Amino acid sequence: MAAVIDELDLALVDALRADPRAPWSRLAGPLGVDPATLSRRWARLSADGDAWVTCYPSADRIGRGLTALVSVECRADAVTEVAATLATDPQAPTVDLVSGGADVIVTVAALTPGQLTAYVLDRVGHVPGVLRTRTAFVERTLREGSTWRDGALDPEQREAIGDLPWDSEPDGGEPRTEGSPTSLGPTDRALMHALGADGRMTFAELAERTGLPPTTVRRRVDELRRSGFLVLRCDASPRLGGHAVGTTLWLDVPSADLDAACRWLGDLAQTRMCGVVAGAEANVAAYVMTHQIGEARQVEAELGRAFPRARVIDRQVTLRTVKLVGRLLDPEGRAVGYVPIDT
Repeated sequence: MAAVIDELDLALVDALRADPRAPWSRLAGPLGVDPATLSRRWARLSADGDAWVTCYPSADRIGRGLTALVSVECRADAVTEVAATLATDPQAPTVDLVSGGADVIVTVAALTPGQLTAYVLDRVGHVPGVLRTRTAFVERTLREGSTWRDGALDPEQREAIGDLPWDSEPDGGEPRTEGSPTSLGPTDRALMHALGADGRMTFAELAERTGLPPTTVRRRVDELRRSGFLVLRCDASPRLGGHAVGTTLWLDVPSADLDAACRWLGDLAQTRMCGVVAGAEANVAAYVMTHQIGEARQVEAELGRAFPRARVIDRQVTLRTVKLVGRLLDPEGRAVGYVPIDT
């Protein structure tokens, strides 16, 4: 049986959400233990599939590519099979089983609208058991999962760790410097895939994977992280998250309130993802994490008070996550495999 989760495990995971590649020596002081203890804890959490660090490209920063949320309706006897089939696709980073107006929500990544359309029509539409699909293109992402925190650290710990990872710097942050990347080449994609499988892979291991000198690998990874082109993210199984409930809220917000409402949602501690979408009745999609199903209603009520003209079009409670940012999960939400994200 897997070891019991304790407060140190929770703090360690939240510390790695702040900086997924932070050395144990830098985290030891704020967490109050020695580096060897942290190394052992992380090795156990990783081996049990309870926590992992992954890597993926940022379409917003690269300025190339797009993302869509595809709602899929299925035959009642084919829901899990459809989700498992789509989870094998590199173009589908995340696959959730949900309640509400669909059975499955698939996050789809592509380089062009035509490529995304072809995937939805020619791939998703032909999976046995799929009845119909609805596609919402993500115009812009206001908040995404790498910036979400579980609240396991106190303010002093967060400050000591320096909770401003390169991959979550706002657009108005560090200016692009000479030598910063402007695109992802074949070597960069190799680094991304290796870090996707293990975001804490050492520079020596990365060098062996790519055939580059360790110093070159270190410099390139630093450049890609500083530019925001590659996003590193720490995720955990429901055992560490207290079996929190994820709910996707589909909202219709008047144009005059759109930016302010999105900023409001993005500032909520419960919000894991928020984006402006097109192609659906709703124009905003937000994924909120709460401890109880009814707590999502409180978010809706607060939103209604702040923006009375905003309407909730639909709400979909996540029943099970089959794949999360490339990581294949078992029914208990533990990592059991990895499919490289590749558009």
